[in-house]
Parts: sequence; structure tokens; C-alpha cells
Amino acid sequence: MAENTPAGSTTDGAITVGQPVAQPTDARVGPAASYDVADFPVPTGREEEWRFTPLERLRGLHDGTAEATGTPRTEVTAPEGVTVETVDRDDPRLGRAGKPVDRVAAQAYSSFEKASVVTVAKDTVLAEPIRIAVHGEGGTFYGHQVVEVGAFSEAVVVLDHTGDAVAAANVEYLIGDGAKLTVVSVQDWDGTAVHVAQHTALVGRDARFKSVVVTFGGDLVRLHPRVVYGGPGGEAELFGLYFTDQGQHQEHRLFIDHDTPHCRSNVAYKGALQGQGAHAVWIGDVLIRAAAEGTDTYELNRNLVLTDGARVDSVPNLEIETGEIVGAGHASATGRFEDEQLFYLQSRGIPADEARRLVVRGFFGELVQQIGLPDLEERLMAKIDTELKASV
Repeated sequence: MAENTPAGSTTDGAITVGQPVAQPTDARVGPAASYDVADFPVPTGREEEWRFTPLERLRGLHDGTAEATGTPRTEVTAPEGVTVETVDRDDPRLGRAGKPVDRVAAQAYSSFEKASVVTVAKDTVLAEPIRIAVHGEGGTFYGHQVVEVGAFSEAVVVLDHTGDAVAAANVEYLIGDGAKLTVVSVQDWDGTAVHVAQHTALVGRDARFKSVVVTFGGDLVRLHPRVVYGGPGGEAELFGLYFTDQGQHQEHRLFIDHDTPHCRSNVAYKGALQGQGAHAVWIGDVLIRAAAEGTDTYELNRNLVLTDGARVDSVPNLEIETGEIVGAGHASATGRFEDEQLFYLQSRGIPADEARRLVVRGFFGELVQQIGLPDLEERLMAKIDTELKASV
């Protein structure tokens, strides 16, 4: 596959409520960010941010007709040193990472009744991951999740989605100064589920944030990971893998707002597609503002098409407003199996079907290893093998 590569204020590491950081603004033309759903017109599909999304499959999440009719079963498993709370809408910790940037996210923010807040105290290093399991049991629900990691703490969070539901949610990650947070978000829904979510990370001074997004299930999944920096020295790594099957629509729209000097970001997403009507969309937007001197950023998207009838839309965007940067670039590649790889494996006695499986496993392997949790890595590789049996 060929590639084309062109060139706040804090208190104990948390953003102070009375002094919010500037909200990210997309390089694309679009409505301003807002908590109020009335500030967003109902999308028609002609807008840049909606042109790839089949609106009729959103089950009314985009136009206000989807009433909350269900409640997911949510279980949180957390080690010592973690506080888990269910709070009302007026809790001051909600909305601090950033505002909703499209109508569905604003609808979710306007419609949830209770929010979950998971807090890791400052100077705490967790030996075990925090696991948040969300299992849909039918119906429509709106959710809000906050994960706050105090200054100089280290934590791993697994956000695991299963079952069936029509879901819209906002997830906020507040990473304190000098803290390290790894989040693994797994979308392993049943085949009829719809899931639309905005994930917003506010990365403090000298903090590190790593996100691994894994999408397999669902009829339609549209995720909007976003990163904004609360102080210099912040680092963000966004990894993702998706396996889009027959008839599925999986859309990942990333935005990284470099508005702070001397911060770093690295993005790598990979997808495989098979079956008639399989549609994957990857949008990677990086904005380097004039004030963000010393920025170092790179984004990569690769897609492997396994069968006829599948479609990929991959759009990397990079906007630079200052020449005083360390580096910036992006790459996108989409293709089929390389005959040379298959020939090499078959020439060593490996059957054709097994050779194709090995190629796909190797394609995803480096991203799966970013998770760092053996049980979850094994589960995901087993899921990839199951998907492959349908096509190779």
C-alpha cells in the first residue's frame, strides 16, 4: 500500500472550574461548540461533518426524536485509591474537558439524567486497571462519563460496550499535571446497535494520555475522539483498530487542537473491511495554532480491504498556523492484500487461507500490543480470528 505524506490554569493537576481553557475549534467550517442542542441545526447530510454518515440509521439521535426508553447495565470495577460516584447534572465536574461539537453530542449532554464520575486521587499509581462495563439491554439511552486522574497519578481505564442499544454519550478525560492515563474503549456491540459518542481529553502540563479505540460490533458506530491541552509539555497518543463487516458503518472522527506550546501528538488507526456494504470512515483533523510553537505531531490511517463491495473514506487534514514547529505530517493508505506477502508465506508451506490470516493478524498486531492488558489483547485477537473466518 502506497503512502502520501505531506509535509489553563490548574489546581492539583485538574483544570480550575472558574478558568476554563479555550474550547477547540475545527479546521473545518462548522457550528460553534455548545452545550445547548438548539445551537445546532438538524443535519441534512450535506454538511461536511455529516456527509459520510447515513442519517436514517441514527434512529432519531440527530433530530431530537429519539426518546430515552432504556437503561444500560453498568458495572465499574476499581482498585483501591479510586472513587466511583453517580452524580446529578449540576455537578461542577461535568463539562470541564470541552463542549459538545455536534448535535448528537449536544443532545446527549442535554438529555442524560445521571452521570458517572471516576476519580483517581493525586500521587496514586494503580496496579490494576479500572474497568467500566456498559451492557445495552435494548432501548435508547443518553450517557455521560467523567474520568479524572489527579496530578502525578497513573491509571489504565477499560471502557467496554456490549449488548444492544441506541446510545449517545459524552466521555470526558481530565488528566492532571504530570499524570499518565491510558484508556481502552471497546465497541463490541450486537449487530443491531447504534452508538454515537464524543470523547474529549484535557491533557495537563507534562501529562501523558494514550487512547486505544477498538470497534467491531454495531450497525452504526460513530466516535469523535478529541484532544485539547491544558499546559505545555502534554503528550497524546491515539491508536485505533476497526473491523467493518457486511452492512456495518463505522466512523471515527479525530480532532487534536494544538493550542499550547511544546506539546506532542501521534495518531495511528488501522481498519479491515469485508462484505457488501461495509463502510469505514476515518477523519483525522490536526490544528496547530499560532501560539503552539514547538509542536510535534503525526497521524496515520491504513485500511485493508478484504473483499469486493466494501468502501473506505479516509481524510487526513493538517492545518498549521506557525512555522515554529518540531514536525508535522500525515499519511493515508488503502489497499488489498499484497501478493508478495502471500507468495512469501505460501512458498514456505503455509496454506493460502492461513497465510491471509497471518497477514491480517500482523496488520493489527502492533496496535493490539498498545493495550498492555494480556486478557483483553487475547480477547480482541480471538475476535479478529472469528471475523476472518467469514472471508479468508
